[in-house]
Amino acid sequence: MLSSAATDKHRNFFQDVHEVVRLVPPGRVTTYGAIAHYLGARHGARLVGWAMMAAHTADAYVPAHRVINRQGLLTGRQHYATPTAMQEALEAEGVRVVDDQVQDFNQLYWDPSTELA
Repeated sequence: MLSSAATDKHRNFFQDVHEVVRLVPPGRVTTYGAIAHYLGARHGARLVGWAMMAAHTADAYVPAHRVINRQGLLTGRQHYATPTAMQEALEAEGVRVVDDQVQDFNQLYWDPSTELA
C-alpha cells in the first residue's frame, strides 16, 4: 500500500499531466513519453498512461484522446466507452486515423518541451 505522501505525490503528478494535456491544441497529438520528459520523469511514460486512465476523475475535462504512443498508435483506446471512441474524438478534430494509427503523425506531433519552452 502506498503511503499518504506517495499517494499525494502521484496525485500531484497526475494533476501536472492533466494540466499539460489540456494545453494540447485540438487537431494535434502528443505522446506519453513527451509529457513524462517535459515533467522531468524521463522514463515515466507508463505513469503518464496511468494518469490518462484517471483523467475521468479530474476536476476539469482532460482531452486524453490527444495522447498516443510514440509510434502514433491509439494504445489508450481500450479505456474508452467504445473501441472507436478515441478515434472518433480525434477525427472530430480533423486528425486522420487508419488502423488505430494517426496519419501524418510528424506534422501533428505537439512536443510540450518545445511548445511550452
